[in-house]
Formats: sequence, structure tokens, C-alpha cells
Amino acid sequence: MIPNITIKIVSLVFLVAVALSTSIALAAEEAGCKETSQWKVKPLAQDFVKIFESTSPKDVYCYSPGLARCPNGRLVATMDMGGRGVSNIPGIKRGKTLWRGKVFTSDDHGKTWTHRTNFPFCHARPFVAGDSLYVLGQAGDLRVMRSDDWGETWSEPTALTEGQKWHQAPCNVHYANGCVYLVMERRVSNQIRSWPVGEIAPVLMRGKIGDDLTKRENWTFASELVFRETVSDDDVDYFGVPFFKVDSLKGKKIAPRRGCAPMGWLETNVVQFVDPDHYWYDPKGKTFHLWMRAHTGGTGYAAIAKVVEDDDGSMTTMLETVPSGKKALWLPCPGGQMKFHILYDKPTKLYWLLSSQATDSMTRAEKLPANRFNLPNNERHRLQLHFSKNCVDWCFAGLVAMGGSAGEGRHYASMVIDGDDLHIASRSGDAKAKSAHDGNFISFHTIKNFRNLVY
Repeated sequence: MIPNITIKIVSLVFLVAVALSTSIALAAEEAGCKETSQWKVKPLAQDFVKIFESTSPKDVYCYSPGLARCPNGRLVATMDMGGRGVSNIPGIKRGKTLWRGKVFTSDDHGKTWTHRTNFPFCHARPFVAGDSLYVLGQAGDLRVMRSDDWGETWSEPTALTEGQKWHQAPCNVHYANGCVYLVMERRVSNQIRSWPVGEIAPVLMRGKIGDDLTKRENWTFASELVFRETVSDDDVDYFGVPFFKVDSLKGKKIAPRRGCAPMGWLETNVVQFVDPDHYWYDPKGKTFHLWMRAHTGGTGYAAIAKVVEDDDGSMTTMLETVPSGKKALWLPCPGGQMKFHILYDKPTKLYWLLSSQATDSMTRAEKLPANRFNLPNNERHRLQLHFSKNCVDWCFAGLVAMGGSAGEGRHYASMVIDGDDLHIASRSGDAKAKSAHDGNFISFHTIKNFRNLVY
């Protein structure tokens, strides 16, 4: 027989080992390590490749990742740099202009990346139209450039507008009726003395595939619908919107270092409903819906509008209505409080939503940890994926990736379908980043066989 004292010693050693293993796993999780075997919900794409990394994280930040896939399988990524240190980067200035944007390509499904060129604007996205590759963004006015060899060489950037102020993030691109559709947002006035998302208009742009889309005459712009001219704080009730009461022009300080701007919409995706059973289906294929980040101080809603193409080719922007005749301005959307990205996948006939996951938006602003950026609804370190048949009812597909702390962002991401895989470019950061908002690298993630997530 085994002596009783031996059994007790073995039992004690076992319990210590279990406790140590558990504490190590928990510590690894809290530190944001790649080891995720102990997580109850394992991220779909925690590992990543760095497309670009700042060499000066405290004053040069990495923003606006965009993705496109060329017909030959090449992946194209765009991004831009911000922060007070950008102007000190050697070779970035050409006269008074900062060439802060960058184009990268990959021919091995994102394992390695090659820097191709820089460009003098931001908020850019790459997209394919016919036999050409474009990058379109803004430097106040809209700017665009073209490549006819899938990113090897590029035209000089040209302007599509003059004397205007534009905004956007690299949201989706839609193809229909032999045209490409995308949204940029124009600031129509200068009355708001805070973050001005209440006075921007999402403008659906249409260009015919095959035309030279570096020329203004080859684009059609939809009419403008401005948030603050469409809805005010007094127009809504029983909805908890807005969450905070703020000055309509100046916003309000909610807690030290945390303020809330007036309500608004921004960072617009365009979707089209192709299911004949959908309430908003247009059999003529002339209606496009705008799904926008809703800045309300709360979480879980997107702002929406629609654009209808008229017989003369013009496009009119308006609010949507439900069968009761009531206007529909907000709809449920997981992560709708932050920039999100929507893609329609024909094989599954589903819309895929990449967005930021909120976990504690009801925590009082003054009680948030120091490394949380701004308001409680502004959580930026957890990327999530959902799918939907109608853009209203969303099914959780998985947690994509997660930063090691609230200050290490995984957000403002873009995605592209590559065969059976879903590729994602994220505005990211690690412990060296200034904040979750101001990350220090662009990360590239892949979800293999993403359609297997459907249930």
C-alpha cells in the first residue's frame, strides 16, 4: 500500500500544479498573449501579419486600413499615417504636401507585403473597376489615382472636387448595373464647434465600370441629406437616443478627458437588398441603402438612409420608412456605434458585418480605466464578426481578434473575400501605442473557410 503521507504529498503537488496552470492561463489572457487555448470563446484570427508599423508610436499613428482583391488574386492594402511626428518623416513632404498614404500589395494571400507607392490624401480605399485599380480618399477635396497594372505603377493623384471638405473611412464598395458605388461624406457647414458628424452628408457616388474614374465627369453624386437638418434631439423619445444631453453645437464634457459631441452619422457602407421577400427590396434594382455609424452616445444601433436612382440617372437621398409609415433612422447593429464594414457574399446570400464589440457601455464615464479611450461606448480592442440575411437580424459568428488591453486597439477594420477565406486589415496597437485610437501598426488577419461559421 502507498503510505498516507505520500498520497497527501502527491495530492498537494497536483493541486498546486492545477492552480499554477490556471493562474498562468489567466495571466496570459489578461496580458493579451497569443495563447488562447484556455479561452472559452477562441478568437477566429488572433494571429496576424503586420502590414506596416510605426517607428515612432507616440507621435506617428497608423490609420484607415483598406483592402481590395484584384482579378489576378493580388491583394491590395492602403493606409495613412497621422500625428504630429508625420511631418518629420524623411521624404514624406513634397512642397507643402504630406504624402502620408501608403499602398501595399501581396501575392501570397497576405503572408508578405510589398510597399508600392505613397499618396497625398487620407481616408482612402482601394477598389477594382474594370481593368483598373483605384484608390480614392480625401485631402479636404476628394482625390483619386489609378493603376492599370494592379498596383505596380500609379497615375498622379487628381482632384474630383474643389474647395470642399470631405470625410469617410475605408468602408465597402458595391457593384451593380454595370457601375461601382461607394460613399464619401461632405461637410456642408461649419457651425458645430465640436466633432462635426452632425453636419456631414453621406454622398453615394456612382461610376460606370470601364470609364476613367479619375475624371469628375465620369462620377454621379447623389443629393445630400444632412443629419442635423433631418433630425434633432426633440424628434425622438422612448429610444434612449441621444444617451447624453449635450449642446447641439458644442457638445459636452461628460467626465475628465471624456466629452460627447452632438449626434450624427458617419463612415457609411452601401448595401442593396436582393431578396424579393425583403420589405425594402426594389425589383428595379434602383434602391441602395446606407448603413452608417450612429454617433448617439450609446451602442448597438446603426443609422440608415436610402438612395433611389431616378429615371434621368440622378440619385436622391432620403430616409427609409417601415410599413406603418414611420421613418426608420436607427436599426439594431452590433457595433454600430463604431466604424464597421459590411460585405455581401453571394454563395451564402448573407451580409457579413465586421465591427467593434462593446462590453461595458453602461459604466459611468468617470469610472472607466485610464487606458479606455473617451466615452463608455468607445471600446476599440475587440473585433467581432456577424452574419445576416437582411441587415437587421444579426447572428454572432465569432470574436475575430482582441488587443491585450483596452488601450491596444483592434478596430476600424476592413475586409475582403478571397475564395473560401475572409481577410481583414485592422487599425491596431500594442503596449507601445499611444492609445486605442492612435495605434502603432496595421495588422492583417485571415479567417479560413469563413462560410463554415454559418449555422
